Amino acid sequence: MERYKSQTLKIYNTLTGEKEVFTPIHEGNIGMYVCGPTVYSNVHLGNVRTFMSFDVIFRYLLHLDYKVRYVRNITDAGHLTDDGDVDNDRFVKQSRLEKLEPMEIVQKYTVDFHKVLDTFNFLPPTIEPTATGHILEQIELTQKLIEEGLAYESKGSVYFDVQAYNKKGLNYGELSNRNIHELFANTRDLDGQSEKKNPQDFALWKKASPAHIMRWNSPWGAGFPGWHLECTAMSTKYLGETFDIHGGGMDLKFPHHECEVAQAKGCFGHAPVKTWMHTNMLTMNGLRMSKSTGNYVLPMDLVEGNNTFFEKKFEPNIIRFCFLQAHYRSVLDISNEAMLASEKGYNRLVEAYKLIQSLPVSASSSLAIATWKQSCYDAMNDDFNTPILIAQLFEGVRYINLVNDKKETLSSEDIATLQETLQVFLSDILGINLESSGNNVNSNKLEGVIEMLIEMRNEARANKNWALSDEIRDRLAGLGIQLKDGKEGTGFSF
Repeated sequence: MERYKSQTLKIYNTLTGEKEVFTPIHEGNIGMYVCGPTVYSNVHLGNVRTFMSFDVIFRYLLHLDYKVRYVRNITDAGHLTDDGDVDNDRFVKQSRLEKLEPMEIVQKYTVDFHKVLDTFNFLPPTIEPTATGHILEQIELTQKLIEEGLAYESKGSVYFDVQAYNKKGLNYGELSNRNIHELFANTRDLDGQSEKKNPQDFALWKKASPAHIMRWNSPWGAGFPGWHLECTAMSTKYLGETFDIHGGGMDLKFPHHECEVAQAKGCFGHAPVKTWMHTNMLTMNGLRMSKSTGNYVLPMDLVEGNNTFFEKKFEPNIIRFCFLQAHYRSVLDISNEAMLASEKGYNRLVEAYKLIQSLPVSASSSLAIATWKQSCYDAMNDDFNTPILIAQLFEGVRYINLVNDKKETLSSEDIATLQETLQVFLSDILGINLESSGNNVNSNKLEGVIEMLIEMRNEARANKNWALSDEIRDRLAGLGIQLKDGKEGTGFSF
């Protein structure tokens, strides 16, 4: 029997504001679309957190024996920050800044995106389509919306008509729970948007200026697609006019996902998505991460230690473990203290896992391993609650220590179940790379020994025992470990 038939999965649906029992449209098969990166710059930690959440969701659905088609797009054209000004095309702006062709920018940062996700042990999506690879589909949807009376051409651009949409009895604002009348009352015409009928109308196709490099021919002249339409085109092409799950960061809920709902309903006459899922934001040291304020660090800077916020570099497993200790719908705040605490907890968990093989075997068990195993599933079945799951995994650590100390007993069968369950939830579902975990633990032990020697050297120097101080420094140097004395103390490098 498939595992999904023995588990009841509940998912929080943004559209209804409730946790709902998840039943796929087609039994045993799931279509999931997640809004991918706009590849005009390095992927940031907030993006990594969102994609990590959906990586875990993807992994768990696969573990439940569903056949999952996971589509995550690449936005490589048309991401305007302002529908009224084509000069706000992020690719064009970045290409000017770096003196590269726009598609060179796309290639550079797509490679960076994949490198970062590989570093954090992400599974690749089933399909990874690009906006530029689906221009024809976007033009066809735009033509369909014009035919339905829900879009209009203006000066070579085409806009979705929000008022016409609502006059058909539809509800622009239903996903983000916004009132259309308030939206119109609280907006004003912006410079450059006079070609729109209403300020809330959004671009389906934009006319390209003579200097605009990224351009394609269309029935309305040379131009490029608006941002919102690409996801409707790609999601419905690969998953059908109605599919199971659509995900992304909460910052995309309005207007991006709201526009997707309107476009799909306008084209197909029904809702495109059964369950909408949104991840919450990532903060650092209690503040919003922002380049402008300097409260900002890139994923690889955290891994390689190239930053001033964290006292050391952190192995990808540690960062992943830290991120998953917060529920995907909760704000996650990272700090030096949070990372150090996560490292300590992670090492405790991995060391306990490695201890299982040497546990004493008894004829019977005094611990209810089957009940504990189900509690792990219960956590994930409750809207993919990874922090509760991790708490249950630490309960498994407690069991291991109790048995190792001969305070409780486990049969060989239950020891095997305990080991398999920890392996499945740590590796297959949470995505922890257990093969590299031992190296991390050993590295931490080595660093601890070096710190102890530095303390001994500092004490020798304070006592003016220069001979011992120099001997410690020189012998570490002979092992390839360089000490660095500075105003803030002594550091080291390999």
